Order: sequence, then structure tokens, then C-alpha cells
Amino acid sequence: MLSTWSIVGRFGHSPIQKCTAAIRLLAYGYASDAVDEYLRMGERTAMSCLENFTEGIISFFGDEYLRAPTATDLRRLLNIGKIRGFPGMIESLDCMHWEWKNCPTAWKGQYTRGSGKPTIVLEAVASQDLWIWHAFFGPPGTLTDINILDRSPIFDDILQGRAPNVNYKVNGREYHLAYYLTDGIYPKWATFIQSIRLPQTRKDTLFATHQEAARKDVERAFGVLQARFHIIKNPALVWDKEKIGNIMKACIILHNMIVEDERDGYNTQFDVSEFLQVEGNQTSQVDLSYSTDL
Repeated sequence: MLSTWSIVGRFGHSPIQKCTAAIRLLAYGYASDAVDEYLRMGERTAMSCLENFTEGIISFFGDEYLRAPTATDLRRLLNIGKIRGFPGMIESLDCMHWEWKNCPTAWKGQYTRGSGKPTIVLEAVASQDLWIWHAFFGPPGTLTDINILDRSPIFDDILQGRAPNVNYKVNGREYHLAYYLTDGIYPKWATFIQSIRLPQTRKDTLFATHQEAARKDVERAFGVLQARFHIIKNPALVWDKEKIGNIMKACIILHNMIVEDERDGYNTQFDVSEFLQVEGNQTSQVDLSYSTDL
């Protein structure tokens, strides 16, 4: 591994040391001067490593891991939604707020909401495997889950007539537009399916239970993202808003990389056909005994 030669005639930090410093800052949420106890790196150098690392991740992997669903991806998401009891459902939608500790004083009024602290909003769409398919981050203003929709590009394809045609039937009626699962704060649009607030019948209770369980996919994605990268869980210490946006994008890209590796790894590294056959036999026996009891 090559090392950089400093102007004082000494070898500088190697690329692997710089990448290690950047990953430590992302994973543990340290201040930029907290990596000097191991890497002997100054605050400005560590911050420069983080900036270059995030820009490199976005430049090399952003097109693949921040992409919109392709035709193959959409077909798989629709099949999963149908299996879960929601034909035509592709993903779940929600927002997350990241506190901005070092927000400039002149901007605090634009980013402060009810909590009294400036935050930056992330609007995300996630699927069952926790892959984040849509991420809209950084618009100014006192934004909530509702008014961020006015700025989000999530419905640009629908407005411009480029949305894929999806055909499915529910209760005998045919529909041609996919939808997202959301909570009750979102407006009553055709592309949003919310739970039933006060279910009265058994049918309504069953629907509310399944909808709320499936809608938690995006909440789980937020939790896993913050658990993997504590820099997002802790208040942002960066002053520059563009650099904060690069940090968020890089964390989402790395998160999707891990999701892809874990999703494809279990079935490709091990032969699980024998276990699946045994599990299928056990499931059929349970279903048979349950129907007999009825």
C-alpha cells in the first residue's frame, strides 16, 4: 500500500489508514478529532478523509445502489407484495429527521420544527429486505411528512406519464397504479394505503394488523441504518449542508450494499434445499391439523 509523501519529508498516512478513519467516523459517529488516539491523524485530515471517502462512494456506486427500481426489481417487489396480501403494493414510505447540531444561526429558523432543534428531513422508500429505493434529503424549511411531498420527486414519473403500468384486482375491481403503505398522517391519495384507525369488525382488524406490520419495513430500515452508522443517529457535527448530504447518501449506498450481500449470500453459499423440504413438510402438517380443528 502506497503512502503519501508530506512536504516535511515524512511519509503520510496510507490510503487504508484514511479509509479506516472515514469508516470509523461513519460507523461510530465520532468527532473528527477522535481518531488520533489510534491513527495519529489530525482533525482536518480526518475530516478531509471523510469528505473524499463519501464523494468516492457516491461517484463509483451511486448509479447502482441509489437507482430507481428496474423492471426486474419492480416485478419482484410486486410478487412479494402479493404474497404478503397486498397486490399492487411495492414499498412503504416514511420520513426520518436528523438533528443538525452545528446548523448556522442564520439557517436555524428554516430547519427548526416542533422539537425546537434544527433537523434535516430524509424521505425514504424501503422494501421488505430493507433496501432503500428512494431517498430525498436536505430541502430547507419547517418540513413534515406531509409538506415534503410538495418538493419530493417521488411522483415525477406519474405526473410525466412515465410510471410503469401495473395491473391487479382487488374485490373484483381492476387497478392500474401501484401504491405505497403509509401511516395515517399522509393524505388520502390513491397511491397511499393507510391502516384503519379504529377497526370495528374482524375484517378491519385483520387488515389493520397486516398493513401496520408491512408498513414497518421503512421504520426497520431507518433503525438498521442508524445502528450501522451512528453518525446518522447522533446530531450532525458538520457545518456544510452539502457535505452532510454526501454523508447521508454514502451511508445509504453502503447500507444497500450490505442488504444485497446478505440477501444473496445465504442462498448461494449453502445448500438449503434439504432444510426447505423438511420445513415444507412440517408446514403442511400444521396447516392440515389447523383445518381439521376448524
